[in-house]
Amino acid sequence: MPQVLPRIVRLALRYRGLVALAIACSVGAAVFSLTLPRLFGHAVDQAHLLLSDGAASPQAVQSALLTTALLVIGAASLRGLLTGWGGYVAEVVSQKVAYDLRMDFFQQLQRLSFGFHDRIHSGDLITRGMLDLEGTRAFIQGGMMQSLTLILLLSAATFMMVSTDPVMAALALAFVPIAGWALGRMGFLLRVTWLRVQQLMAVLTLTMEENLQGIRVVRAFSAKAFELAKFDKAAGDALQYSFKRITLRFRAVSAMTLSYYGSMALLLWYGGHRVIDGAMSVGRLTEFLTYMTLLQAPIRQIAMIFASAARATSSGGRLFEILDLKAEITDAPGARPLAAAQGVLRFEHVDFDYEPGRPILRDVSFEVRPGQTLGVVGAPGSGKSTIANLIPRFYDVTGGRITIDGQDIREVSLASLREYVGLVQQEAFLFDTTVTNNVAYADPWAAEDRIVGAARTAQLHDYIAGLPTGYSTRVGERGVALSGGQRQRMSIARGVVPGPGVMIFDDSTAAIDAVTERKVREALAQATQTKATIIIAHRLSSLMHADQIIVLEEGRVVEQGDHASLLQNGGVYAELYALQTRAEPGADDQVQVQAPAEVRA
Repeated sequence: MPQVLPRIVRLALRYRGLVALAIACSVGAAVFSLTLPRLFGHAVDQAHLLLSDGAASPQAVQSALLTTALLVIGAASLRGLLTGWGGYVAEVVSQKVAYDLRMDFFQQLQRLSFGFHDRIHSGDLITRGMLDLEGTRAFIQGGMMQSLTLILLLSAATFMMVSTDPVMAALALAFVPIAGWALGRMGFLLRVTWLRVQQLMAVLTLTMEENLQGIRVVRAFSAKAFELAKFDKAAGDALQYSFKRITLRFRAVSAMTLSYYGSMALLLWYGGHRVIDGAMSVGRLTEFLTYMTLLQAPIRQIAMIFASAARATSSGGRLFEILDLKAEITDAPGARPLAAAQGVLRFEHVDFDYEPGRPILRDVSFEVRPGQTLGVVGAPGSGKSTIANLIPRFYDVTGGRITIDGQDIREVSLASLREYVGLVQQEAFLFDTTVTNNVAYADPWAAEDRIVGAARTAQLHDYIAGLPTGYSTRVGERGVALSGGQRQRMSIARGVVPGPGVMIFDDSTAAIDAVTERKVREALAQATQTKATIIIAHRLSSLMHADQIIVLEEGRVVEQGDHASLLQNGGVYAELYALQTRAEPGADDQVQVQAPAEVRA
């Protein structure tokens, strides 16, 4: 609490003008609230005095009471108006802070490296950016501003009661220590409970997200009952802790309410005896009782304030935990834009590991010049995709270096590097927008002919042209309106549009049939003839044409050369080639590449 709550308050103080206005409204509402006990007490004493005076006419009594009643109505109306306006302004401040936090949180997610996203699930991040952020925002109105109003009322009412009658004030405020202890205990336990609730809600979000993303797998394997049971367990765990939270609040509110009415009973008993003895007027007793009645609603709000603070502490802690992270991949001090002249990409004795002690790449060296194509092949887990991820610096090498025209990529700006390096990844992720917007994602202002040209290169233009609305057709969430091969070809088109200096294709044709792949490869050869190109693939037919091929095995380059020389060596590459191909009778150097069964289907 000492760290999180002041930080939330500082966020609200960015809008000092609005906060000052809300405070002014709270002060005004408190002032008018505190006038009500005096008005009621004065009215009772005045009526008692007039009635005890036999000379007073009924009209005089009615006139005096009417005047007091009008004053009470006026004070109550002004109090209500200021309270409502202050609440509105407080809500405005809280929503503005929520907007700032959303933007900061989303920007931080864009800034953090792939290593961070590898370690944390998107469901947890969604929970932090939605539920935790809402819990943080709610404290500004339901905690911060309410606390201010409560403090003003309690302080002023306490001062006025003590200055009037210290003994009566002590009896009226006797419930405060008991209520403070009950609410303090509740706040501590609620903080722990809210933290657990938020964690369980993250699990619940994760379960739902995975189910929705894999809904076709669930239906295909008739796993509805299993998924329902899994979701029921996650929802039940969250419900259990929600019940604990409700129980804690109920106990604290019960103790506070009981002590409050106990104090009121003591005040009425003691004050009644003093009125009987003639030591106190009925109006003064009415004034004290009105003070307590006036404080009843704010006192009950203490529980809400403590609950809001407890939630804000746990939610804000989880939110700030992400906001305070330092990005692992950032621009080096004084980093300059990449100055590429020839565009020569070089790996120099590169080592890399995702986790210390578990190397993925070891002493990898190669060079790719503009107009050349490098093929990378190897068993799953040999480090092929890692090479693709290191070039745009999604991760930093742990040994050696990667250079472009002799410039270490760690010493140039990330923006210029990623603008120069184009990566078509294995997973062809598409956004739920039009074909045009997906293809032109890297360059939203690309001319139409460039977009169409990229689609032609990816052998997708004829299909798009046949759609009802052509390039304005929406592809659906994650591209569900397209087949796997169409999604991969659209991903290729997206990578071609910006015209980067280095092109990397990370197994980007795995879902494309052999005939279409050949057409795509021929078109890409024209589009990338002046660029350094890297093709990573499992199917050797995708990279047989490469100027140079490296074979990875457990993170090491075990073979290097062109297709013919590697076959002649009879090593790992030749074995892979033999597994994937078979010679047809009467053929010389021609081979028929056997497409995987799922592609043929």
